[in-house]
Amino acid sequence: MEKFPYFSSIKVSSILPLLLLLLPVLVSGDCTCSGKDDSGRNKSEALKYKLGAIASILFGGAVGVCTPVLGKRFQALRPENDIFFLIKAFAAGVILSTGFIHILPDAFDQLTSPCLDQNPWGNFPFAGFFAMLSAIGTLMVDSFATAYFQNAHFNKANPVNSDVENCEEHASHLHVHTHATHGHAHGSVAAVVSDESASEVIRHRVISQVLELGIVVHSVIIGISLGASQTPSTIRPLVAALTFHQFFEGIGLGGCITQAGFKRRGVVTMALFFSLTTPIGIAIGIGISNVYNENSPTALIVEGILDASAAGILIYMSLVDLLAADFMSSKMKNNMKLQIGAHIFLLFGAGCMSLLAKWA
Repeated sequence: MEKFPYFSSIKVSSILPLLLLLLPVLVSGDCTCSGKDDSGRNKSEALKYKLGAIASILFGGAVGVCTPVLGKRFQALRPENDIFFLIKAFAAGVILSTGFIHILPDAFDQLTSPCLDQNPWGNFPFAGFFAMLSAIGTLMVDSFATAYFQNAHFNKANPVNSDVENCEEHASHLHVHTHATHGHAHGSVAAVVSDESASEVIRHRVISQVLELGIVVHSVIIGISLGASQTPSTIRPLVAALTFHQFFEGIGLGGCITQAGFKRRGVVTMALFFSLTTPIGIAIGIGISNVYNENSPTALIVEGILDASAAGILIYMSLVDLLAADFMSSKMKNNMKLQIGAHIFLLFGAGCMSLLAKWA
């Protein structure tokens, strides 16, 4: 698993802090549409709930993302076992529901708000358009990144294989053709198995990092929104709902990280980044709460575009990279009991996350 030093989690993660720095500047724009109800505002009491939310959401996200990662120490929870398939089906249902139920409707609300000019925002379904572009963009990143890193890996391996074949050909001319042929056959099988294993690792690494990108974008937004709120009655139900929200998303991401076979530093980097993103968003929201107006045109446009983009990423990843890859595999199709169980866990995961939309 240490064959891929050129594909560490730090490369993608290094881009994401820029989002954390730029987003508050963008969403603290002019407050031209203030239709907010100020009743129930209590800044000091709201701050107590926000601090509690930081601790609770940090704990929920950390437990969620670490559960599959630490679970691989137990034989039953290893990626090749049936239980792991069921956990991945549950996690894929959670991520699919997050995209369709939690994020995309918010994007439509934001980009069709009466606070925005009718032209162009009211004349075109921009939320669906940006979600579509994001899904296509994710496909392109998925395809090109996988091809690039696979080619980089196999190009390094080819010279060694060529030397082996040349030696075997030379050995065959020395009248030990039988042994050379057998050696070549075994070597070819081993090379095929090795190449398939390498391709799987690269594929899972691309999947895990693109998936984390989609989750992090949304996590920053909901963190800032919660941190900027001054109404305790609004924050209170969000604390528990967002804690479970992060826990379930963490399970989905943790399952992908487990299969990606990162080194320990890569695993810790990705797990920490996921766990800290929403709490950092809340802290940023607290810092800009005096100037932040969620109904300003700037905030609505920025949040709407980012939410729509995050929805497109998560919907694509859950359907194509998580569900299709597992549900169409020979292991699943040849095991009816596993197939039924996976569908049940998929529906259960989607149902649990959909239910949370009542509060968050």
